[in-house]
Amino acid sequence: MKVDVYGQPVYTEQDVCDELMRNPNLEDYGTFLVENLSNIGSIVNQYHEPEIDVDEYHKQNQQQWFMPDEYKNLDIAKHILELCETDAELQRVGEELLLYQERDLFDLLRYLLYLVDTMKEHAIIWGVGRGSSVSSYVLYLIGIHKINSMYYDLDIREFLR
Repeated sequence: MKVDVYGQPVYTEQDVCDELMRNPNLEDYGTFLVENLSNIGSIVNQYHEPEIDVDEYHKQNQQQWFMPDEYKNLDIAKHILELCETDAELQRVGEELLLYQERDLFDLLRYLLYLVDTMKEHAIIWGVGRGSSVSSYVLYLIGIHKINSMYYDLDIREFLR
């Protein structure tokens, strides 16, 4: 299986056959694929000829995220800055927020805050942190991960390359 420029899976005929051989009990999925096997080539080609660029695709998807108005209208920079306790934290968060703003990621930060608040409200447990995301002190303050990147002197550029 390949992934197109939008991150959507693109299956070849071989991928479909392999999947059906591995799991022959895919009743609805298997029936659909067998009936439409002749169209798979055209579907694959459709994914490789995008009508909009990747940035526009992401922007359109972000507009469809469910997020209550209180989060949509939240001044996320002010909220995160208020979580800082020292001048060093304010300095680090200020630098990171500029990088997030340059990449037009404030809506993502709002959504992540909403996600964390929702998980806390419903007692849902999530991981302590993974990959390069732990180098962001802003994500630590929001609660996405539990790794204090300032304590471990992690460089934000590892996350926002």
